[in-house]
Amino acid sequence: MAVASALFAVLALALPLVAQAEVLSLSNLEWTLKNQNGSIAIPAQVPSQAHLDLLRAGVITEPLLGINEFTQRWIVDDNWTYTADLSSILKKESKSEKTLLVFYGLDTIANITVAGHPVAWVNNQFRQYVYDVSDLLAAPSSHDTNLTVAFESAWLYGLNVTSRPDAEWVHGDIFEYPTVRQWTRKVQSDYGWDWGPAFVPTGIYKPGYLVTLPTVTSDQTSSEPASHPLLVSSSSPVFIEESSLEVSKVGQTPIELPNESAPWLLNVTLFVRSAVAIHSPSIVISIPELKITSPALHVSSVPADTSAPTRLQATFTIPEGVPRRWFPANLGTPKLYNITTSLHFSSDAHTPSVAFTTQTGFRTITLVQAPYSEADVRERGITPGDQWHFNVNGRAFFSSGTNIIPYDPFYARTTSEQVRWVLESAVLSGQNMLRVWGGGTYQPSDELTGGYDFYSACDELGIFAWSELIFSDALYPINSFLLESIEPEIRQNVRRINKHPSNVQWAGGNEIEGIVIGINQTQANGTHYLDEFQYLFGEFLHAIVSEESSSVAYTDCSTTSGVLSLDPYVIRYNNKTSGFIYGNSERYNYDASQAFNYSTYPVSRFVNEFGFHSQPSFFSWEEVLENPEDFSFNSTVVASRDHHPPAGGLAFPNPNSNQGQAQMTAAVQAWLPTPGTSDSNQTFAQWCWSTQVFQALNMVSEIAWYRRGAGLGENNLGSLVWQLNDIWQGTSWSSVEYSGRWKALHYAMTRAYSPVVVYPFWTPENQTLEVLVSSDRWEAVKGEAQLTWYDWEGHELQSSKKSFTVPTLNNSVVFNQSGLDKILPKGKKVEDVFMFMNVTSNVEGKTVISESVFTPISLANATLVDPEIHVTRGKDLTFTLSAKGGVGAWTWLDHPAGTVGYFLDTAKNIPANGFYLIPGSDRTVRFIPNAELSKVLSPSPDDFVVRSLWNNTHL
Repeated sequence: MAVASALFAVLALALPLVAQAEVLSLSNLEWTLKNQNGSIAIPAQVPSQAHLDLLRAGVITEPLLGINEFTQRWIVDDNWTYTADLSSILKKESKSEKTLLVFYGLDTIANITVAGHPVAWVNNQFRQYVYDVSDLLAAPSSHDTNLTVAFESAWLYGLNVTSRPDAEWVHGDIFEYPTVRQWTRKVQSDYGWDWGPAFVPTGIYKPGYLVTLPTVTSDQTSSEPASHPLLVSSSSPVFIEESSLEVSKVGQTPIELPNESAPWLLNVTLFVRSAVAIHSPSIVISIPELKITSPALHVSSVPADTSAPTRLQATFTIPEGVPRRWFPANLGTPKLYNITTSLHFSSDAHTPSVAFTTQTGFRTITLVQAPYSEADVRERGITPGDQWHFNVNGRAFFSSGTNIIPYDPFYARTTSEQVRWVLESAVLSGQNMLRVWGGGTYQPSDELTGGYDFYSACDELGIFAWSELIFSDALYPINSFLLESIEPEIRQNVRRINKHPSNVQWAGGNEIEGIVIGINQTQANGTHYLDEFQYLFGEFLHAIVSEESSSVAYTDCSTTSGVLSLDPYVIRYNNKTSGFIYGNSERYNYDASQAFNYSTYPVSRFVNEFGFHSQPSFFSWEEVLENPEDFSFNSTVVASRDHHPPAGGLAFPNPNSNQGQAQMTAAVQAWLPTPGTSDSNQTFAQWCWSTQVFQALNMVSEIAWYRRGAGLGENNLGSLVWQLNDIWQGTSWSSVEYSGRWKALHYAMTRAYSPVVVYPFWTPENQTLEVLVSSDRWEAVKGEAQLTWYDWEGHELQSSKKSFTVPTLNNSVVFNQSGLDKILPKGKKVEDVFMFMNVTSNVEGKTVISESVFTPISLANATLVDPEIHVTRGKDLTFTLSAKGGVGAWTWLDHPAGTVGYFLDTAKNIPANGFYLIPGSDRTVRFIPNAELSKVLSPSPDDFVVRSLWNNTHL
């Protein structure tokens, strides 16, 4: 954001190519923030939110500290007004200019005034707003020279709206600020969720600008295209309010498999406000790298009207085979091209024009939902029903990934560096898809309009983004007021995201289909709510998305039963045939005794949510706990940051947190040595880490099960763990902590999402062990598996090898045996041994090594031996770990506080931590720091410490 502000400061001074043309960032103005009664008046910033300005002014301490979520609730109950003086701009205002006020995000309920004149009342956080304020600036009212944005508390507004006699009461929710979020177009988790706080922030949270356009045209034309549509206004009488670039195949629709040999179709749509009339405009599309330029594509005339935009659309075809295709990073190269769009003011290419560059990729992405054929059922052994998976460039693939939530309770302080690290972490762990959860926010495309970058980074890094409209876990009241607000919201965001090859689909919302099916079955007026859901998600939203995008599919809900028909669009709901499989699934089971019971796992085509919660590391707790007595697993402050299950109201501490704490406790006690040492801080640290180890064990088991399903009747082709990132330092389902530190789960996913993996499927009921090698490659994979039994002292007991071939997206069994007497080494007990599995395979000319461990009994009952781990510290933060005693189960190296990065296995060149350290088999890892996020840039090697499960009960 600082980069964007500096850029516009320079632009405003140095780049006007026509008289007075200017783009002024609102961040360059001097802002003040006041509360309702004026008792607080402080300097403010834009973009920002009230909490952040209060923090900078010293009125409050860091909101994430201690129990500030509770003590700072007074901020939610007040109204906050942002004001900036426009005197300097008023002095320069000319009748020969038009001035536009542009907001890319206002959170949420606000009155806008300029120079004492009312401009608008707004109520949607997810929309951009543009107003022609030329006349208002020319005639200030009562010497008022201010730009004022007066925000009303979204919480109080919601209470007011829901108290109206005509307010329809629909399914409520259980979060801290309940029952109002359905009536406000705002980040739904701002009101609380089971993994985060409830701050209900407010403010000008995204960038805003004053754009001045001359009413005369210059003969000058910039020789270089602008890097962003917004920047063309620095040199022309034209403001490009919106732009959409969609790449698809000729004839492609979201409901059919595209013709992969058809030409590519580039569809450019511009929404233009112009201070001058453009009578015969044309658009030229070019791809410099390919030396391709379209002819002048004539579009409709543009009036001299800055009060509303004019839509311009042009299409251009490119032969198949000319551009290289974009692939996710784990399946190919995410190739991107710069597309230059030039808007000429006439059909003559030598007349004035504006141009900008958009980066995009050429790919087809399809959500396949057609029924499986009788031949599939008969010949492939597919369980009958509908397909539910994605094809990229005409080929089915396994979606390996996680779900993302907001990166911070306060959007305005999220940075591109923070987000990029999370995305890079996902790619490093083998993921190819992230689901953008529908209770958060529409992720942005760039810093200039969104404050930080998400989708462009996904494009570059090669990771898919499953997009959702912002509706979550509630039934929404259907009225003209809501529909009029959300229609431009949806259109603006779909158009913006069209250009991103990383986008795979639009889901109507999060988990609502299942809610309405349940209400329809249990409430007397359930059909009323079902009808409303059908209208909003089955008709209204579907129509909008389909009108704005032809390259990606729309589904009514994140977790869905699928469809009866795609054309017309008919949701299946409960119209199912017994024994058939439809749609996708999710799984949450907090009974730790069932964590590894495969009969409780869904047999599904695609699993888009599954998870178990854990604590953040001791290092994260150090960032927010203020007193020594807080550093305890069940201390009041620690428990207050466990929102699972949510409080259901404003009671504090969360009266239900004991349930979530008990679930984690039971899981650790059942499956790992129970932490307990004479050092209270170590005990707390081991408890936190042990919850992460269990989480990793549980999630890897499920990932393996779903990958196994790719080769079975369900043909499961998707596994998205809940969740990737954290919004604060507290109990959550994340694999990456708020600071960017990787949890045990993230390193475990690096193993579980490897192209070729080995996993032991143990069924204790019949004492059957099946070791399976799974591959997500598009070609058959050959390799060798080595299965070795050890005792906990590290002695090798027996070993075997087996060659294998895994077909495309399938499995190969390398071991299958029943009966412990036949499985275990002769004369050994279950508590005394474990099997170490190692697989080496050749994938696309590269050697891929995968490992896994089978323990025939819970590690809580294993006869662990002191591993006596020795650490040799080398150059460049390289560490060699050696077990001088027994086996180090879940050997874990911690990097010090203030550092962000990951450990790389120098032999395998993959991230590694939380491994079994066997005597005689040393491991060497190197810490790869993230210099942009690390506060400590030159950590001492002595500050890196090692632990294992042995340390749960020993210092």
